[in-house]
Amino acid sequence: MPKTEDKYIVALDIGTSKVCVLVGEVNDRGQLEIIGKGTSPMRGTRRGNIINLDQAIEAVKKAVDEAEVMAGLQIESVYVGVAGDHVRSINSRGVVSVTGKHKEISREDIERVIEASKSISIPGELELLHVIPREFVVDGQDGIHDPLGMTAARLEANVHIVTGARTQNQNVLTCVNKAGIAVTELVLEQLAGAEAVLTQDEREMGVLLMDLGAGTTDYAVFLEGNVVHTNVLPVGAGHFTSDISVVLRTPMADAERIKRRYGCALASLVTDDDPIEVPTVGGRAPKILSKHELTNIIEPRAAEIAKLVYSDIEKAGLEKEIRSGVVLVGGGAEMEGMLEMVEQVFDQQARKGIPRGLGGLSDTVSGPEWAAAAGLLLWGFRHRARTRKRTRTGLGRVADSFRQWFAQN
Repeated sequence: MPKTEDKYIVALDIGTSKVCVLVGEVNDRGQLEIIGKGTSPMRGTRRGNIINLDQAIEAVKKAVDEAEVMAGLQIESVYVGVAGDHVRSINSRGVVSVTGKHKEISREDIERVIEASKSISIPGELELLHVIPREFVVDGQDGIHDPLGMTAARLEANVHIVTGARTQNQNVLTCVNKAGIAVTELVLEQLAGAEAVLTQDEREMGVLLMDLGAGTTDYAVFLEGNVVHTNVLPVGAGHFTSDISVVLRTPMADAERIKRRYGCALASLVTDDDPIEVPTVGGRAPKILSKHELTNIIEPRAAEIAKLVYSDIEKAGLEKEIRSGVVLVGGGAEMEGMLEMVEQVFDQQARKGIPRGLGGLSDTVSGPEWAAAAGLLLWGFRHRARTRKRTRTGLGRVADSFRQWFAQN
């Protein structure tokens, strides 16, 4: 079986309920095509964090094996999505003097100002994941995305810094490495998902990306082309299932099936009221439930999630800035009424985020639950293309996250 060569890119999305692997191949026209995918149920994580390493390793191995068989190659390295309630973010600012000949801003000046922006106090248990430039300020002139070659005495950078718990990141690396695979890069899942589902117009006007996963709701606000706010809510679509299980006293597996088949997040959308048979424990006779009654269990949790996200966006002073509305991804985006609930709470339009920009077997990953994995592929593809361009032009090395976002803007 051939190994992953330069023209192959592999994405690994470790979620609370499942592991997803996608294999992409760069074709002769320089386009990225999906040639393999694999999935496996995940029982070794909680709220996006690994709590049982052995179970997590087995799940990763199973998903990777499935993807290898479909793609017909051996996976050696992957881009891995990072999520979980341990992720934190903050905006920071760096300032340097331009010292070069004729006061022209060089690549080294840009590197120095990015480095200066990282000189903030970060608790020892956290480590940097991304340092993403939002804008540069050249002698007081703000809103500049590429200051290279401009003449100035002073250069400033406004950046968005993302951190993660050192132990959790190490657990992810250990899990993937023990599955026999190297990690090319850890990428925040909100940033990866944005690569696959957001348009440039949305990024410029202001948009909220919400990833409603099983254990967490990860979200990010983009404005003027750049990410300006990220956060993780330790509540997700899996809480719908647990609410149904607790209220109806039915096993989790049955609660999940009922949620997927009959679940609705907004009572005003329920038109039919056909009876739903709910299995019970202990050999008792099943209960009969109406869809209205089921919706009454789900709706409060859906409203809670949307309101908590809105409250955080409001606290950051960004609730009026998301003029393009909300893009919803993740498995929870598939629930009937969830879009309408978000629209109601945010008083903004909302849509499902469907991965785009991929060829090959892209129809097999055309749902919002594949946004993070598809975005990881595109992140790796664009990162590799920029690295090659920089090598050809002989430019110096810039910090990873800076490279990815500076070139894009």
